[in-house]
Amino acid sequence: MERIWLSLVSDVFTWIGSFWLAAFFYLLLIVIAIDLIRLLDYIIPFIPDSAKSLEFRKIVFWASVGVVSLLLLAGFINALIPRVKTLEITADKKVEGMKELNIAFASDIHLGTLIGPRRTNKIIQKINGLNADLILLGGDIVDEDLGPVIRNNLGDSLKKLSAPLGVFGITGNHEYIGGAEPAVKYLEAHGVKMIRDTAIKIDNKFYILGREDRDMRNFAGTKRKEIQSLMQEIDHTFPIIMLDHQPFELDIKEENGIDLTLSGHTHHGQMWPLNYITKAIYEVSWGYKKKGNTHVYVSSGVGGWGPPVRIGNRPEIVLVNVKFN
Repeated sequence: MERIWLSLVSDVFTWIGSFWLAAFFYLLLIVIAIDLIRLLDYIIPFIPDSAKSLEFRKIVFWASVGVVSLLLLAGFINALIPRVKTLEITADKKVEGMKELNIAFASDIHLGTLIGPRRTNKIIQKINGLNADLILLGGDIVDEDLGPVIRNNLGDSLKKLSAPLGVFGITGNHEYIGGAEPAVKYLEAHGVKMIRDTAIKIDNKFYILGREDRDMRNFAGTKRKEIQSLMQEIDHTFPIIMLDHQPFELDIKEENGIDLTLSGHTHHGQMWPLNYITKAIYEVSWGYKKKGNTHVYVSSGVGGWGPPVRIGNRPEIVLVNVKFN
């Protein structure tokens, strides 16, 4: 509907549908749990007759609705309050004239109908408040369709992002779902330098490598460059920071001498217990890991996709303090 008729009507349907998706998910889990109990009772009877009456079933129904409603309210409030996660690492490289680098990293903002002007401004203020040397955006900056972003003029908020060494971003799968080229053009017009399968040397002190999202082959019909290809022109005596939206190929990044790789995408499942699925898919679903000399951080993201709720994890902006040895 947003693509056909972007209006107050589409906003209402988006908000109702997004909350209903979360409610449907948790109500379904409750139904499954109840049916498992009933199946067990069928095999080994243990439920008293009083618990099978219509009145008791009504109590269970309203209790389920109440629990899910409270869960969604708590998850919605949680989603509105991103925390700042501080990560301190040491890169075993010497940088002339620089002992440390402070990076503000934010992934998965998902600008659009649900992440509108008010939330966007709060996120921007929180990022700028870190006074970082460099700001990096790890993909899924916009949430699919660009229409709501333009309508709400969210680019004006992005223009407020400021750091001495610049503001850089990469594409995520959602940029490709909604159309990567218009999204990239919009983001660059509003102060975000997009790095697309290339490397940029910053102030002759370190490199930033930005990878296209791995889903570009599904939506654009082309394949992104391999890590080995991106590394051919890189001087390995300089620190190398890689932005890669989806946290795959960690072994390849280690083999190619990446000092720090930053990713997002997983949301750590966003709603418990989906985090068990993301843990099964990704070597790192959320948090920090060191592989050899490669530091890996996967953010849970600062925004969200679909239901505007987070349960079992916190939205975050990451302040990465890199000390050079």
